[in-house]
Amino acid sequence: MKIDKKLIKELKDYLDEFNLSEIEYQDGTKKVKVAKNISGITNITAHKPNIPPKKEESGTKITSPIIGTAYLAPEPGGKKFVEVGSQIKKGQTVMIVEAMKTMNHVPSTSDGIVKKVLVQDGEAVEFGQTLILLK
Repeated sequence: MKIDKKLIKELKDYLDEFNLSEIEYQDGTKKVKVAKNISGITNITAHKPNIPPKKEESGTKITSPIIGTAYLAPEPGGKKFVEVGSQIKKGQTVMIVEAMKTMNHVPSTSDGIVKKVLVQDGEAVEFGQTLILLK
């Protein structure tokens, strides 16, 4: 195997230019990793905050079908689609998730009573995130 000194020098220059400690490059089956020794740092540890695990609540979950921004009402200041205690039917819109300027109605996946709304109006949501919990 022939060592590509030009590529290694170029990667080393990127380490300096962008203040990186290592960089990796792959082209097909050729893979090159360049790292520099950071003097003065002998041990790096990361501490995870002691946060107790969230207790899973029981009930039927209505999850977000997409990544976007959740809206609890059809328009700002409007009446919310559902509130805690609301009786809802399968297929009924429970909120809107906006993604790329498109308003996507989120339907209920089953009949039930709203036990908890787990997101705030205007909050960013992830795909699969639980939005509403039904009894």
